[in-house]
Amino acid sequence: MSGNNQIDRWNEKYQQERYNTFFGPRQFLIDHQKLLPREGRALDVAMGLGGNAGYLIEHGLSVIGVDVSGVAVQKAKKRFPQIMAVQADLNHFYFPKSYYDVIINFFYLQRDIFPRFINSLRPGGLLIIETMTTDMLQVKPEIDPEYLLAPGELHGIFASSMEIITYHEGWTHSRTQHRRAVAGLVARLPG
Repeated sequence: MSGNNQIDRWNEKYQQERYNTFFGPRQFLIDHQKLLPREGRALDVAMGLGGNAGYLIEHGLSVIGVDVSGVAVQKAKKRFPQIMAVQADLNHFYFPKSYYDVIINFFYLQRDIFPRFINSLRPGGLLIIETMTTDMLQVKPEIDPEYLLAPGELHGIFASSMEIITYHEGWTHSRTQHRRAVAGLVARLPG
């Protein structure tokens, strides 16, 4: 799918009535809030409507939120004016070296940016990721497996370069109470 088709698809999604209601932060982020620094810079990758970014702002962080959807970026910025909201394709987004204290990534999988996350974290920086696994094919066989993690894959990607604080795989409920098979990781860059 070309870049413009992706943008159009996500803009259409975020224009739907159900996205006029604000969604709060993900439970996995809330569950690990004690690990968050009280100040510093954070990046919310594929931020959607900004619920997670808003949560980070409430905890004292300066947040850059990136999403390919201009509609989502506008809605997030309206809800949280403090967000530095950026509409960008992550294939072309600049990840500065040793810049962020926290990077979060929920339900977006682009494997080739994971090394950029590591490079862009400051020493001691925190990475929080939660996204779907191939077990989702049991309930949604139409999902493209390219966008699903294999068992143990997320842990394996970061285990050699980061201190893994939390890792889990299994089924959880989404906001709509549909079950989701997920892998979640909280890791710290040494230093």
